[in-house]
Amino acid sequence: MTTARSWWRRGDNLRAEAQAAKDAAAQAFYELDTAQRELEISVETISAVDDSSEARRALAGFRALGERIDQVSAAYIATMDAHDLDRDELDHSAASRARGELTRAKDELEKAKADLERFSSGLGPLLGKAETQLARLAPAVERAKQSLRAASDALDGVRAAGLTADGLAARLAALGPDLTKLNEGAGRHGVRETVQRADDVRREAEAVRSEAERLPERAREIDKRLVSLRTRVQALSTRAEGVVPVLSELRRRYAAACWQDLQQVPEQAAEAVRQAETSLAEARRARAEQRWADATARLSAVRSLMDDVDGAVGAAGERLRRLNEVRRDPTAEVEKTRFAIRDAQRLAMQGRTTPEPRHARPLDQAVARLDRAVAALGGRHPDYWAFLTETAAVRETANRVVANIREDRAAGR
Repeated sequence: MTTARSWWRRGDNLRAEAQAAKDAAAQAFYELDTAQRELEISVETISAVDDSSEARRALAGFRALGERIDQVSAAYIATMDAHDLDRDELDHSAASRARGELTRAKDELEKAKADLERFSSGLGPLLGKAETQLARLAPAVERAKQSLRAASDALDGVRAAGLTADGLAARLAALGPDLTKLNEGAGRHGVRETVQRADDVRREAEAVRSEAERLPERAREIDKRLVSLRTRVQALSTRAEGVVPVLSELRRRYAAACWQDLQQVPEQAAEAVRQAETSLAEARRARAEQRWADATARLSAVRSLMDDVDGAVGAAGERLRRLNEVRRDPTAEVEKTRFAIRDAQRLAMQGRTTPEPRHARPLDQAVARLDRAVAALGGRHPDYWAFLTETAAVRETANRVVANIREDRAAGR
């Protein structure tokens, strides 16, 4: 009797051990399945955002790992189906075999789970980047929509002020297809593409809003420039008429070389005034039609014309003034030029017994040029403009030598 009870007790122990192995294998299967589902979510997150080669390799690795997990899981299920531990006639060898096979199934499941965890840890950088992109998605889309609403409100305000802003309205309407795609969501168009689209829409909408808000001030600026430039054109037209008597006096008092380059100034000024008046009329039409860019461009053209003509008209009067001064007394011009040469010479000799040839040579030449220019004034019909031009060139030479000396000394040469 004792022997029989001992046998049954060993049988019960084996059944319990087999049952424990079964429970452990089931727990390992559950943990593997949970880990696989979590990893699948991570891989799907990466795939939705990242199409880089690294991300594609990760996806391929996950699929290969999934195939192995499927094989291990299938083997576990087959093992579970092969052993009924609840049947009364379970003998010693069947219980022992069940325990061994279930333990091996558990070990394979745990090994697969360990491989899964190692693979998952390697996805950290990719997953972090993907989650960052996903975190940007909803805020980016919301900011884009807010910017669109703000731009629309700004356009409404502009229209209420009597400005059409058709160009801005067309730019805002052009964002309609992108807004539709944003509403369809990242599931259809991809996370990265949706975030990029949202950022693009926001930037363009903000640009439209900013331009719309500036439009009333821009209109006032254009109106102000129209008045200002019209006044300037009229004033310049009057000044241009005064060039003719100035040229007449230049011809009467000075040699042809002193005024020949100014001969065309009256005609050029008159033509520039005509062109400016035409451009002003076009700018006024563009302003009336609210073609702001065209109006601004026309006004810029008028200003450029006026700047050019203003200089030419002023040059005639300035030429006469300078010629009169040097004709009365050339001494001031000569002394100014000699002073520039002497200043350069002093600097060239500073700290030296002899100057550098490359500094001394142009200064010696400058002295000779000035002497020749002064001597030329002794002729019967002196070219005072040539004299002024030459003295200015001599001073420029002296200034250039000074600059070179200072550069050399600053560089330690």
